[in-house]
Amino acid sequence: MPSTLRDFTTTTADWRRSLRQNRRRTFYVIITFLLIYLALGGLIDLYLYSGSFPQASLSHIGMALITFQLWPKATIVVVVVAVIALWVTYAFADRLMLLGIEYRKITPDTAQNAREQQLYNVVEEMKVAAGLHFMPTVYVMDADYMNAFASGYSEKSAMVAITRGLMEKLDRDELAAVMAHELSHIRHMDIRLTLTASVLANITLIVIDILFFSTLFGGRNGREGRGRNQLFIIILLLRYLLPLVTVILMLYLSRTREYMADAGSVELMRTNEPLARALLKIQGDHEQHQAEYGAAYAATPHESLRREAYIFDPCQMQLANRQSMASDFFSTHPSLAKRLKAIGVTKKSV
Repeated sequence: MPSTLRDFTTTTADWRRSLRQNRRRTFYVIITFLLIYLALGGLIDLYLYSGSFPQASLSHIGMALITFQLWPKATIVVVVVAVIALWVTYAFADRLMLLGIEYRKITPDTAQNAREQQLYNVVEEMKVAAGLHFMPTVYVMDADYMNAFASGYSEKSAMVAITRGLMEKLDRDELAAVMAHELSHIRHMDIRLTLTASVLANITLIVIDILFFSTLFGGRNGREGRGRNQLFIIILLLRYLLPLVTVILMLYLSRTREYMADAGSVELMRTNEPLARALLKIQGDHEQHQAEYGAAYAATPHESLRREAYIFDPCQMQLANRQSMASDFFSTHPSLAKRLKAIGVTKKSV
């Protein structure tokens, strides 16, 4: 039987402290992605110049690049590629996030029933409470499962989308708490940071693959110098380590942004109970309809694009029975127990 709030003890959570901690963590993750990306550009420059100057040591070439005695051409190219990729991603983020699912835009004029009008009103109220200057575009997705996400690289481009199932199964306060959670993503700008990290991670993996196969099939001989052979070993190691590192960083960033949005919801609602009730209802609903919803998620194209953005991870049920550090480590969302504890709601001891 799904848990309800009666099974938990509610206390006052220090949401300000939670926000500060997770903002720092987000900053460190983004900086790490930027450093990895720039270091990869520098590695390409090292590799290229080590072939041009086979007698020079890697340290000398590296110092020449840092002091711009040698022009870091590859680093400049990968930065330009990243800027273009980010611009394209920002421009089409909302369309990408809605791929593969039926949806309707909700406005005061297009709302077809009282529930849809209430949804728009709730988003408008939370927009005012959050101090946002622009009203997010509101969409309802035609799906029975309970979920929601926000997207957009700025307040002006922001959107929120919720499933019909979530809109119909939550009461007004619970719906407001979920919308406060989603608008907190927009207010904290963590959507833009996640998009940036995702683009950098994907380009990093593409570039390391190109570099690896270039060194593997480009031909190496003794005249190229010992430095270039050492670089090949580094590139070989990175070819297999970087995918794991980027996945771990992206998952950590995803969990961090969920904690921030939960804390933001408590801040806007001035109480933690509506969000706690909503999260318990969402998980309980997924537990009751696990097979049905699992098939629905699997049959909907491009759900992988939305997985990290959803308020509830569609794969959470598969991880529910794996209460281990590894399952938490490789999850896009914190466990329900950890999310509730972070906002001051803990399970009563039997």
